[in-house]
Amino acid sequence: MPDFQTGLVHIRTPTYRRPEALRRALASMVAQTWQDWVCDVYDDDSGQSGRRVVEEFADPRIRYTANTPQLFASRNIDHCFSASNPHGAEFFCVVEDDNFILPAFCAANIALAREQKVEIVLRNQLIEHDSGKPSAFLSATGVLDDLFTEGVYEAREFRMSLLAGIGVSNGGLFWSVRARSPLEIRYSCTATVQEYLRTYSIAEPIYVALEALAVWAENGDQTTRNAELGMGYLRRELDLKRTVQALRQKTWAEASVIQRRGFLTDPRFAAPVAVRASHAGKALLDPRFAGHISSGQLLRLRARGLAIRLLGRLTPDFENFLASRGRVHDGAARS
Repeated sequence: MPDFQTGLVHIRTPTYRRPEALRRALASMVAQTWQDWVCDVYDDDSGQSGRRVVEEFADPRIRYTANTPQLFASRNIDHCFSASNPHGAEFFCVVEDDNFILPAFCAANIALAREQKVEIVLRNQLIEHDSGKPSAFLSATGVLDDLFTEGVYEAREFRMSLLAGIGVSNGGLFWSVRARSPLEIRYSCTATVQEYLRTYSIAEPIYVALEALAVWAENGDQTTRNAELGMGYLRRELDLKRTVQALRQKTWAEASVIQRRGFLTDPRFAAPVAVRASHAGKALLDPRFAGHISSGQLLRLRARGLAIRLLGRLTPDFENFLASRGRVHDGAARS
C-alpha cells in the first residue's frame, strides 16, 4: 500500500511541438520550493520534439512518454486528469506545455488542502497575454478574480459558477488521491468544453484560492487545442455555446430554491450582476431579472439563446456524460 503522507505531487504535462514553451514549464517545476514531485510529459508529436527537452534537464523526476498512436489535444489533456496513480502520489496537477507555475504553487496548495481539509484546490492563475511573442506580458489580476471569492465551496454551490462564468480552469486544479470527483471527462469533445464539464463534475467541497501562483497562456491564435474535431470555427463556437447552454440549464434545474432566488446577488461569486444576468438570459433561464437588466436587453439575450438552441449541436455523448455525473453527485450526497 503506497504511503500517501509523503506529499509526492504527480504533475502531468501534455505537449505538442512547443519545445521552448515546454522548457519553460519544466523549469518552473524544478524551481518549486516543494521538491517532492514527479512529472510525466506526454508528447503528441510524432517527431518527439519534447524528448530532447526532457533529456536536456537530465532530471530523474521528469519522465517522457511518446503518445502512440497520437491522442490529439483534447484527449492528451483529458487523460492527464485520470485517476490512475502509477507513482503512488498523494497530490496531482496538470501543467500544459505553454503554461507554467510559480515557485510556491505546490507547497501552498498542499498547505491549503491539509489546513482546510479539502481534497481539491482551485488556484488562481495570472494571464500571459501575447504568449509566445516578444510582446508577452502578465496580467495584473487573475482569471478567478471576477468569478469567485476566497474560501470553501460545497459541490452544488461551486457548480453554480457555471452560471457566472466557466468555473474550472485546468491549470488551476490541484487534487489529492482521496478526491472523489471524476475529473477525466472521457467523452469526445473539445478541450474548452472539457473545462465546463469538469466544473459540473465537482462532487465534493473545493477550496478556491485567489492568490495567483500559476500562469495561463492566452494564445488562441497559435493553439490547436480545439481544432482536431474537423470542424470550422463558426461550427465549433455554435456547438460550444449550445453545450454550455444545456449545461447551465441542467445546473439551474438542480439548484435549490434558495440558490435560484439569490443567484444574481450571491456575494460568494464576484461576477458582476450584469454578467450573471447575461449568461442566464442566453441559457433561456428565468431568474427574475427585474431591476437587474432592461427588458430590451433581456429580449436580445433570449433571441441569441434561441438562435444557439436552434443552430448549435450538443457535444456527442452529452446525455451519457450527465448520467455518469448524476450517479456520482447522488452518491456524494448520500455519503
